[in-house]
Amino acid sequence: MTERIDAHHHLWRYSERNFPWITQDMEVLKRDFLPEELAIEAAANRIDGCIVVQAKQTLDETYALLGYADHYAFLRGVVGWAPIACTTFPSTLEQLCSYPKLRGLRHVVQDEPDDNFLLRDSFNRGIDRLAKKNLVYDLLIFSRHMPQAIAFVDRHPHQVFVLDHSGKPPIEKQILSPWKEQLRDLARRENVYCKLSGLLTEANWREWKMPQIQPYVDIVMESFSPTRIMMGSDWPVCLLAGSYSRWMQLVDDWTSSLSTEERDRILGGTAAEVYRLSDTNSCTPNKVAL
Repeated sequence: MTERIDAHHHLWRYSERNFPWITQDMEVLKRDFLPEELAIEAAANRIDGCIVVQAKQTLDETYALLGYADHYAFLRGVVGWAPIACTTFPSTLEQLCSYPKLRGLRHVVQDEPDDNFLLRDSFNRGIDRLAKKNLVYDLLIFSRHMPQAIAFVDRHPHQVFVLDHSGKPPIEKQILSPWKEQLRDLARRENVYCKLSGLLTEANWREWKMPQIQPYVDIVMESFSPTRIMMGSDWPVCLLAGSYSRWMQLVDDWTSSLSTEERDRILGGTAAEVYRLSDTNSCTPNKVAL
């Protein structure tokens, strides 16, 4: 049986200065979330392994996450942050690749004031180096960034990309287009995978209902198919709208009508393949077919 992998969660030691994105209406997130607590949640939901993803744009956090992953066996991989657009990135990347569980990098593009940030030459030069190191790049964008994301991906046909949170569709506003059409367009690129994650917090946190979310899940399924979808809890951010267990119950419901092979892909197989969880070292030859 394929292992169940949570492909997206965070860990942090909270301070108001370091987490300005945690606003006053996010009181539940204003505390530490550490591996010991995650291990309890994972075990309760039959999760075998996890991918921890950056929440701060600092190298200190990336190294801290890599340290956690070295210490806790259930933390199978790290998607960290590094200064991809900087001239120092090549040397930084070499240092990061010495850690065996580094599996990818991410930049918080959604917070950049320039909607065309992904198209900057300096950033793209850095991305060129990721493919050579066989590292994944996680795309964190708002739905309005989808046109730029498509153009960005087209510049890197040999780079593996993972779209976080299904591109953050405007669920609260109950708007499907143009996200729907743009997601389908992006999915035509076979080097792009998609995380079924973070959807509850794109709805109204306190009043969401399943009929509001189901159409977005259906579009993700149709666009990428189970072979290129992986589930992630987005814990602890998911706590704004529901518990870890509630999210996993929804994922189990959404995948209940699929074949065993399709369920296994979404619940762990896709993440294990894309993030190379069977490899013992980072930056090893990539086995994902492009």
